[in-house]
Amino acid sequence: MLIFREGNLRKKSKKQGKVIFFTEFLIFSDILLTLYTEHRFGGMVMNLYTMLQERKEKGNPVRVGLIGTGKFGTMYLAQVKKVSGVHLVGIAELNVPKAYENLKRTGWPDERVDAKTLEEAYKTGKTCVVNSAEELIASPFTEIIIDCTGLAELGIQTSLNCIKNGKSIVNVNVEADILAGPVLAKRAREAGVVYSLAYGDQPAEICEMVDWARTAGFEVVCAGKGTRFQPKYHQSTPKTIWGYYGIPEEHAIKSGMNPKLFNSFLDGTKSAIEMACVSNCTGLLPPVHGLKFPPCGADHLPRILKPIADGGILEHSGMVEVVASEERDGRPVFRDLRFGIYVTLKGDSEYMQDCYKEYGMVTDETGVYTCLYRPNHMIGLETNISVATIGTRHEPTGTPKAFNADVVAVAKFDIPAGAMLDGEGGYFVYGEAVPAKTSVEKGLLPLNFTGNKKVLRDIKAGEFLSYQDIEYDPNCLTMQIRKEMAEMVK
Repeated sequence: MLIFREGNLRKKSKKQGKVIFFTEFLIFSDILLTLYTEHRFGGMVMNLYTMLQERKEKGNPVRVGLIGTGKFGTMYLAQVKKVSGVHLVGIAELNVPKAYENLKRTGWPDERVDAKTLEEAYKTGKTCVVNSAEELIASPFTEIIIDCTGLAELGIQTSLNCIKNGKSIVNVNVEADILAGPVLAKRAREAGVVYSLAYGDQPAEICEMVDWARTAGFEVVCAGKGTRFQPKYHQSTPKTIWGYYGIPEEHAIKSGMNPKLFNSFLDGTKSAIEMACVSNCTGLLPPVHGLKFPPCGADHLPRILKPIADGGILEHSGMVEVVASEERDGRPVFRDLRFGIYVTLKGDSEYMQDCYKEYGMVTDETGVYTCLYRPNHMIGLETNISVATIGTRHEPTGTPKAFNADVVAVAKFDIPAGAMLDGEGGYFVYGEAVPAKTSVEKGLLPLNFTGNKKVLRDIKAGEFLSYQDIEYDPNCLTMQIRKEMAEMVK
């Protein structure tokens, strides 16, 4: 993982008498990088790889099953074939021809994917494609399952099946995680398996950065990610999404681009889900009234992401927040973090503040607050870090520890009684991250429980929905899990 620091070198022009800023991009090194690598990789940068080789030499590679070959799953396919010590035993995909097409796209030779059964794949080192996730999970020839689907309620059942069958889970399905993650992680621990976020996705990498900072002795003031955001995007729908992205609708349809998926990123829902996920894993809390999405570039993180009492926007230290890559008037933010992640940190002594200066750290005007950030993330291309961490250390790359934050449904427009809600990224609601206590006490409706649900009363635009507003089965699996989640709220 690359962490960047900034050093703002100020020089005064003799002719113009103006202050000129020179921003240097440097890989964060020296003492802090040493601390990071010693914590994250046990003092040996290639330690995970070394342990994978040990498993390979013993004839016992980490055996993986992959569910879903969409974008994330296909990115994983592009990498795993090159990783010694990991064996992709099987792929579960309802559309079997699609799985083979994506294997070919990512460079897999035919002879490596022609196993007829999972047992054959296990014995030969090849890969087998099946059309049943249940078969993959129940197989004695897999030990770790990667869920690359995005259906929340189905994802809950998938994780429960993994736990029942003694399989560890890498859950790319963050929708399922925010709906039931704390309970799933608890049950996994009780069963002696690992429930993990997927490295490569921003929540896992934010959790890693927070863990590093705390282990090194820093106070984490705020952690989060960047995204493209304007307040009006909350009302974006699958019909308007391509206009915002500047993509002709015909091209999007021809390319198979999913309008609801793209819309869930733009309307703020995905950001809410990911920040609530980070909150449940780290204990950092969401704002009481939802994410603020302040426009902020890398240069200004420590100036903005600090408590209000010290001139920032945070209610207190120890929060999550998403920074916008656009100013509210539409201008691009200078050195935005649209695809990145960050933490802001506080120095508790003049000595620490001197260290910040000596090592070129960007700070706020007081020198007390500083930051670390990563300008991008690589999605499924990095997910084998999760597989290796579980397979060699039996540790997750981020896992929910408590129910601190929830993502609840807010009406995009006036919704008439009788309307059928269409879930995340749809026409009716977007997700807002709120404290779990608020969600439970007010009976607010989880965003990822809004698919194909009938509305029972007229709802005004901007109104939070509650369970009483929809028709649903109170005894379904999701509601059983949610009741258990509610009991976790302190």
